[in-house]
Amino acid sequence: MANEKAIISCRDLTKIYVMGDQEVRALDGVSLDIREGEFVAIMGPSGSGKSSLMNLIGALDRPTSGEMWINGSALSQMSRDDLADLRNETIGFVFQQFNLLARQDAFQNVRLPLRYARKDVGDIDARAKEVLELVGLGTRMDHRPMQLSGGQQQRVAIARALSNHPRILLADEPTGALDTKTTGEIMHLMQDLNKQGITVVVITHEPEVAHYASRQIHFRDGKIETDTANPATLEGKRAHGG
Repeated sequence: MANEKAIISCRDLTKIYVMGDQEVRALDGVSLDIREGEFVAIMGPSGSGKSSLMNLIGALDRPTSGEMWINGSALSQMSRDDLADLRNETIGFVFQQFNLLARQDAFQNVRLPLRYARKDVGDIDARAKEVLELVGLGTRMDHRPMQLSGGQQQRVAIARALSNHPRILLADEPTGALDTKTTGEIMHLMQDLNKQGITVVVITHEPEVAHYASRQIHFRDGKIETDTANPATLEGKRAHGG
């Protein structure tokens, strides 16, 4: 049963992939709750199950067994159209490789999910400008990806993820293609977004990235190995009134 106070609930999740005559158990009975407004880092080495969990949280895949709830709704009870609406309206995705359209400028890239949502053109343009300004790119809206640095491209990707007012920001190795300085800038931006009430879930294998989260969940062999609060981040939040 879902935790009523959690925006993400998992109960006894199992994910098995069949490869030839072998079965790979990517997730092995995972149960966890993430409350609205948390900043969680999901960590672990390659093959630990963290990416499989991300695909389930993002409604991109279904578990072999077990159940997952987003905002109190069981994903197993949703149709494909319902799941598509959930991904478009509740969850914002940020990926390692940015996934921007090369021939479109930043403004056009951010407008794309808003167009799919069939919003009024005036609303689309206003929201695209708003989120680009939010991530510090108000003066770069007419630049194409190749005219932007890696950090600026990731900011465009974050703005695009924020365009439909998601309650959850799901980031898969969001700093994997960035240098140390730019990584810090992007993670500070995610902390700021979290302080505004967005639930942030970051998939990472880098301790330096996980340090920005207030909670760290470590996976190994498809199971949760540890689930701990990050005292330093929590103290920092308290000091800033978070």
